[in-house]
Amino acid sequence: MTRLYLVRHGETVDNVNQIMQGQTQGQLTENGIAQAKDLAKKMSGMRIDAFVSSDLKRSVDTCRIVAEPHGLPVEETPLLRERDWGGFTGRFIPELKNEKWPDDVESLSDLQDRAARFLYSMKTKYDGKIILAVGHGIINKAIQAVHFGKTMGEITRMDNAEVRLLKL
Repeated sequence: MTRLYLVRHGETVDNVNQIMQGQTQGQLTENGIAQAKDLAKKMSGMRIDAFVSSDLKRSVDTCRIVAEPHGLPVEETPLLRERDWGGFTGRFIPELKNEKWPDDVESLSDLQDRAARFLYSMKTKYDGKIILAVGHGIINKAIQAVHFGKTMGEITRMDNAEVRLLKL
């Protein structure tokens, strides 16, 4: 059995300012760095065979901090990128509530297809191993929805630097 510790990146400047980050790089806040360091301490005594991250800076930075005590490199993958919010990217989230969605927002079916490809790649490449993967709020929700056969709405929101275990 493959074990996947699925993690959401630490808090970012845009999280604090309620900006729709989407596939922008993002920057961890001091609190986000502290969250990653706390997680690194919690995970330091555990066996982890591989560290995987979204290729966006906020996730890579979080993953590198958590991986450091293990002395392992971080593999980056675009499969773990956050949902592409298209024209909503960079906007103040509370202002988007009643707006019509732009046509360039990544569809849920495309997002869940990407989540399924990520799960398949982890199970194939790391069969029987323990992986820690750092992603983002919505892609992590999609990964869990696909894995558990649930809707996105049935998956609870992950906090920054939260960890969930999936057995693949």
